Amino acid sequence: MDRVNKAEDLRELRNRLIAAQDTSRPVVRVCLGPGCLAQGADKVAGAFKKAIKDRGLQADVKPLIKETGCHGFCKLGPLVNLDPSGLFYAQVKPEDVEEIVEQTLVKGQVVDRLLYTENGNQYQTASEIPFYAMQQKIATRNLGLIDPILLEDAIINGAYLAAAKALSYMKPEDVVKELELSGLRGRGGAGFPTGRKWRSAVDAAKKSPGMVYIVCNGDEGDPGAFMDRAIMEGDPHGVLEGMLIEAYAVGANQGFLYVRTEYPIAVKNLKRALDQARDLGMLGQNILGTGFDFDVQINRGAGAFVCGESTALFSSIEGKAGEPRAKYIRSVERGLWGRPTVLNNVETLSNVPVIIDEGGDWYAHIGPANSPGTKAFSLVGKVKNVGLVEVPMGVPLSRIVEDIGGGVPGKDHFKAVQTGGPSGGCIPYSLKDVAVDFDSLIKIGSMMGSGGMIVMDDTDCVVDVARYFLHFLEEESCGKCLPCRLGLKGMVEFLDRFSRGEGSEEELDELVSLGEAIKDGALCALGGSAPNPVLTTIRYFRDEYLAHIVDKKCPAGVCKSLITYSIDTDKCTGCGLCVRNCPQSCITGETKTPHTINGEACVRCGMCLESCKFGAINVA
Repeated sequence: MDRVNKAEDLRELRNRLIAAQDTSRPVVRVCLGPGCLAQGADKVAGAFKKAIKDRGLQADVKPLIKETGCHGFCKLGPLVNLDPSGLFYAQVKPEDVEEIVEQTLVKGQVVDRLLYTENGNQYQTASEIPFYAMQQKIATRNLGLIDPILLEDAIINGAYLAAAKALSYMKPEDVVKELELSGLRGRGGAGFPTGRKWRSAVDAAKKSPGMVYIVCNGDEGDPGAFMDRAIMEGDPHGVLEGMLIEAYAVGANQGFLYVRTEYPIAVKNLKRALDQARDLGMLGQNILGTGFDFDVQINRGAGAFVCGESTALFSSIEGKAGEPRAKYIRSVERGLWGRPTVLNNVETLSNVPVIIDEGGDWYAHIGPANSPGTKAFSLVGKVKNVGLVEVPMGVPLSRIVEDIGGGVPGKDHFKAVQTGGPSGGCIPYSLKDVAVDFDSLIKIGSMMGSGGMIVMDDTDCVVDVARYFLHFLEEESCGKCLPCRLGLKGMVEFLDRFSRGEGSEEELDELVSLGEAIKDGALCALGGSAPNPVLTTIRYFRDEYLAHIVDKKCPAGVCKSLITYSIDTDKCTGCGLCVRNCPQSCITGETKTPHTINGEACVRCGMCLESCKFGAINVA
């Protein structure tokens, strides 16, 4: 592809690529996001290539196969979109491909059994499905539309046009003003105004002339979160364009992209995108003939959760141990190697090109005034439509969980939602209509975090949930400060005792007091927010804690020390499934007669409960 030397070259290149497209040529888009890959999407893509080649369709239909990034509807993968018809097929298997090629590509007919059906309604296109129809995509705008390894796809969809506009027709000050006008707040968790952060770095650089650095945080360590991963894998040029615009605005010539090592596909696609951008002339020296130089280096994290914290991340890039430092020195003044450094996460930077293209005022009018724009969430847990969603800020929590997510499946009820990752809070069903924005979530004891959202039902125990997250944070803490090193250990000890039915109501109050002390005294945001799961579950589910402590019962049937398994003889058919699945061999009974469980040998693993098809296993 030709190198672009000025903004006009990029526009002309895009126009040529668009003109060269054969609009009559059907396009088959197969999602190769991690969720679909785990369900065999790569085999589906391979089957399409083979079937089209074997049919010799080039002369008539000439289909084009595109292997795209995550579509978001992970539960229904593998997903296939067909253009120009717009048909959307879900849960496609390799053996379905021949039928799709024959019926849809050749004859133009719909394969009804592969269409998505919900509440008796069948949908032919993705835009009609409630999961997609209720979203507004900005950061994830290109996911599922482009092949992430094809630069041509990215350019056709507008890649680098906003950067060309900024570098060629705007002053750095104008770019900063546009971000300030937009009201964009950091999507990594803190929610700090992005434009204000950029301006602070510019002011710091004026006082201390020299190198300025920018860093894109793609570490994303929250359990169940995959927003940044999906963007890096599915739209790597969108991330690089955001970094380029940011670098121009703050006067940085070097950028660092910090990606966790557990994201190998993201690293591969980003490396390819970096090479493509350099060859195109959008990274390197004298970009678009403007005299501005900028390049990006990828640094891989080693899986330390604490390195999601800014100063710990900087220490890691510098080759030191990933430990946070005191916050009295601001990173925009003294960050990497003591120089002004601006840190934004992947989703934040993916919004930047759209803001420059559409204008800050346009962006500011999406969502509430205090939290404008959209937010991407990974919706996981006890929810029907697990996946990646992006909605305007300020929508009710119930819109995400019940309308887009489809609610809790089965007979159990929507109990709570954990937002903000392991350091977030648990929001009870009674607050399901709270507005999802930075300030509203903080008011009820939770937080936005990076966008993880874990839905819980009646079978989830809040004591166990709080204990799980505290164990995680205790292990991931660097231990540099006393509140984390000893405080989190003490909180875990409280929760361990409660899960065994030990302790007292007075100790519950002591746990709250300890949590508040850790929030006030911790060195960094990990420790300062770590007590949130405990404090919110005690605040909203105190009765469930008391059931453990006073009644010696786990209402959800989770805490092993407080439950017993038994078999309802009226429901048991004697099929033997529980016997075959029991790892302790503690279930006995003759075929076609009710079985029994030896309570002394039972380890309460739950395998019998999972295997029984007749609801005969009781947990009390």
